[in-house]
Amino acid sequence: MRVATSTLYHQGLASMNSQQSLLMHVQQQLGTGRRILTPSDDPVAATRALGVAQAGAVNGQYTASRKEANSALALEENSLTTVTTVLQSVKTLLVNAGNGTLSDTDRASLATALQGQYDQLLGLANADDGTGNYLFAGLKTGTVPFAADAAGNVTYQGDTGHKLLQVDVSRQMAVGNTGAEVFQSVSNSAGYVLKGNSANDGTATYGAISVTDPSNPLYGTSLAVSFQTDAGTGKMQYTVTNASTGAAIAGPVDYVDGGSINVAGVSFSVKGTPADGDTMTAQPAQQAGADVFANLKDVIDALKQPINSGTSQETANANLQNVIATALRQNNNSLDNVLTVRASVGSRMNELDALDTIGENRDLSNAQTLSNLQDLDYAAAIGEYYQRQTALQGAQQSFMQIQGMNLFQYLR
Repeated sequence: MRVATSTLYHQGLASMNSQQSLLMHVQQQLGTGRRILTPSDDPVAATRALGVAQAGAVNGQYTASRKEANSALALEENSLTTVTTVLQSVKTLLVNAGNGTLSDTDRASLATALQGQYDQLLGLANADDGTGNYLFAGLKTGTVPFAADAAGNVTYQGDTGHKLLQVDVSRQMAVGNTGAEVFQSVSNSAGYVLKGNSANDGTATYGAISVTDPSNPLYGTSLAVSFQTDAGTGKMQYTVTNASTGAAIAGPVDYVDGGSINVAGVSFSVKGTPADGDTMTAQPAQQAGADVFANLKDVIDALKQPINSGTSQETANANLQNVIATALRQNNNSLDNVLTVRASVGSRMNELDALDTIGENRDLSNAQTLSNLQDLDYAAAIGEYYQRQTALQGAQQSFMQIQGMNLFQYLR
């Protein structure tokens, strides 16, 4: 077989170029610290590395969402902490207002103090995040949540929507609560609220109402209690009816001063002397009015009214005591509701902390997987570098020797 001199040259050059290319590739690997410089180096590993990198980027978005959610919930928690303090102050003032020895001036002073708490509460309900977005407006973050009209009546102008953030692969979280949930709601365990009638002429006052049998078929029914004198005996009696339908539930029953009325799974006591035709109601808390502003306004207006002297003074005082008792119960329900919302906020913040830990572990796992796929084994690479260097030197030396193999050098 005849091998042309040109073939020897071409093969020698090709061998040297190949070894130089392989040596340069190892040099680039050592310079970058990466095993895969192009997808063709390891197509399977390159594809997996791309997937892991994308998963890491998505996890980074979840981390950013959790930071945003935590910031929003922290702002809400700060506001709700102050709301709790205000409602506790209101409770103290209402207890003081129940002192029967207070004068009209004293009650007017308490009304002024309650008005200050009312105004502070309204300001907290309209708090924003510092950038003009209201905390308790739902999705209508640019709208003032609560607005008062000329008569002082407050209405909610936000909506019932919640801003949701994707804080993890399968977890969307509400990052706030609406004003309706915080200031116009009560918890499911709030029970009943007693209310008197401002037109009552007697001196009957009621005590706290308690739940005795929530399994009673009539539990949850709005109750109306009316007092009337028995025509035959002349005794005062009471009748309990369904406030919605007027259907009789209990009575007529003889009234006992300070005695308990047990009906529809609830119990409460009434003391004093009711007048013929006096009424009072016992309603589930949500139906009795859960708006903290409306409830507070009612008692402020009542305290501003002087108690008339003369024969009606005892009646006016009894009606005021009933208003204060109702306000205390409603304020306690509002306070319990705010505490429930705060517990929900705290629970979500705790969940975010747990998800942050999971996210950090996921980042470490992704980084480890990516390192295993892409990072260079320096010991192996350096060994290969010297191997390629030796191979290149051998190719160069063999080429020089082959280049010197010429018949003309033997001719004389």
